[in-house]
Amino acid sequence: MADPLTLWRTALAALALFNIAVWCWSARRVQRAGLPCDARWQGLRRLQLWLSAGYVFGCAFRSVVPVYDIPRLAMVDAPWSSALVGRSVATVAELCFAAQWALMLKDTTRGGGRPLARLAALQIVPLILVAELCSWYSVLSTSNLGHTIEESLWGLCATLVALCLLALWPRVVPQQRPLLALWVLGAAAYALYMFAVDVPMYWQRWLADEAAGRGYLTLSAGVADVAGRVHVSTRWADWKTEVVWMTLYFSVGVWASIGLVHAPRLQLLPLASRPRPSPKIAA
Repeated sequence: MADPLTLWRTALAALALFNIAVWCWSARRVQRAGLPCDARWQGLRRLQLWLSAGYVFGCAFRSVVPVYDIPRLAMVDAPWSSALVGRSVATVAELCFAAQWALMLKDTTRGGGRPLARLAALQIVPLILVAELCSWYSVLSTSNLGHTIEESLWGLCATLVALCLLALWPRVVPQQRPLLALWVLGAAAYALYMFAVDVPMYWQRWLADEAAGRGYLTLSAGVADVAGRVHVSTRWADWKTEVVWMTLYFSVGVWASIGLVHAPRLQLLPLASRPRPSPKIAA
């Protein structure tokens, strides 16, 4: 019987192939479909497709070449199997994913009479850029504090997405509210997972390192270390703490990215159709 690590690696590789196949099908459908919509929406959908490509193929690479950044662990003994390469690929992929959500929210809040929601939509990419910098700090210094802040920012962005969409509920046509509810629940579930599971995990790792008096690398020393040191490990004990988040990241996360390519444009009710308070009648 295959050991758990072999089964997990096989599952990740299968996910990568499946996700690439679904993206290729999506690209074919977007390119060939006669879209009954304006040119701006069609251009937005194509942009979503190519941003999704950055995330899908980035995740596929990381599925086939898994790397555990801080301890510098890899499963594949190859020049491209390092924390430096893996983190670089992840940075590009995650910024693409954040841009997808920002584009969707920007279009969804168009003329929606919700200026705060529109402002929040514009903060998604800057917040994720800060999160990426925090992640690089952790990878280079080997301190989990950066990862703690990084995951907190991802959770904050998911919360912003949920609140932005929820703010549009009164303006969305009734036929599309079930879809809007699904998006809100998905973003809320992601935020809950981040704050209930991921953030506490990295926080506890940092506290354990502090209690053990662990020394951290300077950023300059970290650059040299991350570029030149990698330990190949095929021990389940070294990877089991990463299984849940990696599996969800390379499956549900990728499906959400592809789903944004096919997401219909939310139809908003005109502002004039909102119920207004009855005028007071003078006595």
